[in-house]
This record gives sequence, structure tokens and C-alpha cells, in this order.
Amino acid sequence: MRPDPDYDRYLRLWSDLYAEKNYDDGLAGYFLTKSHEWSEKYFGASEKFDQVLEVGAGTGEHIKAVRHAFDRYVISDLNTSFLEKIDMPHDIKGEVLIKEEDATALSFEDNSFDRVIGAHVLEHLSQPHEILREWQRVLKPGGVLSLILPCDPGVAWRLGRYLFARKTFIKAGLDYDYWMAREHVNPVNNLVSFVRYYFDDVNEHWLPTRIPSMDLNLFYIAHIRV
Repeated sequence: MRPDPDYDRYLRLWSDLYAEKNYDDGLAGYFLTKSHEWSEKYFGASEKFDQVLEVGAGTGEHIKAVRHAFDRYVISDLNTSFLEKIDMPHDIKGEVLIKEEDATALSFEDNSFDRVIGAHVLEHLSQPHEILREWQRVLKPGGVLSLILPCDPGVAWRLGRYLFARKTFIKAGLDYDYWMAREHVNPVNNLVSFVRYYFDDVNEHWLPTRIPSMDLNLFYIAHIRV
């Protein structure tokens, strides 16, 4: 049996390529960027969430799509090599704090935030049903939990991955199939089942077709009032 590949090397390469290859390149980058915009179109400039936490924020792509007002926005990730590459927009009004945090065991007190955002993160984490409870813990009563999930292993997502992202990352020296098998540990249909079981007030969207099918879409977006 072959030894495991170097995880630290993978993280370094992935963080170096993440924003450039995932968001700046071609059709795959277009749709990933659109997933953040689609999520935020439900919260306009007239709305305000005083305290916002984003978990697993990576290189900070999501905040670029946020339109609502806030007093404080905490961008968090466990991987500091991602956080070091955050390029903040210049027109943000409100305090932004960049913080190393484990999304599975947050350091914040109960009822600390008005909104928690998990964009393209829950599919990576084991025991997602427990993590949803942890994210709800730090939300104030009536707060909003926002999720963006890739429709993996749906047909449209798999096809897009094969035609675009896979070739790019293999060319950069990463065994894409291996790392996706390790990283995307939760299929979207299981995660949607958890969301629907645990929460009563769920505003969900399947995009881009709007047909509720993981095979016909690229993303599942949910805004949950807790």
C-alpha cells in the first residue's frame, strides 16, 4: 500500500492556487463566484446583521458578495495559509476581523452572532449534524444560518469538475481525484436531509436551474432562521 501523500504540501499548493484557479479561471470560476452572489441576493443594502461570522472562509471570497450592512464581520478559517491570502475589498463599511477558528469547535460564546455563513465548507467536515448544532449555538435567537453546498455527487457538478477544475489542478501537480475524495466527504443529498430534519424555517434554492434536483444543479443554497 502506498503511503499517504504530504498533506502540508497539499495545503500549501491548494492555498496558492485556490483563488486564482477556482475563482479567476473560466466557466468554473464564473459559477463559483455566482454561487456567492446568488446566496447574497436575498439580503439587500437595506438589511443589517450587526454581528456576522463566516466559518471556513478560505481566502475570503464570500464577503465580496455581501450587500447587507453589518457592524462586525468575522472571517474565520483553521488554515492560516488561506487567511494570509485574503485581499479585502476597499469599499466595506464595518469592522472586519480575520481570525483563526476551528469551524467544528468555535471559541465564541452562545448567542454571539446575528448571522453565520458557511460557504462551501460543510461538505468537508465530518459529523456535519453536530457541526450544524455548533453553528446554531453561536447564533442569537432569530438569527440566520446561511449555507452554500456544491451539488456533489450530482451529474452536473461531476461533469463540470471533470471538464474544468480537474484538469487545472492536475496540471499544477495535485492528484485532484484523490484530494476531492478526502475533502468532499459529505454528499449534498445527505447534508440537505440533515438541514431539513433539524430546522423548520428553511429557505432553500437549487441553482442555476431552480429545479430541486442535485443532478440538474451546481449548488444548493439555504438560509435558515433558527
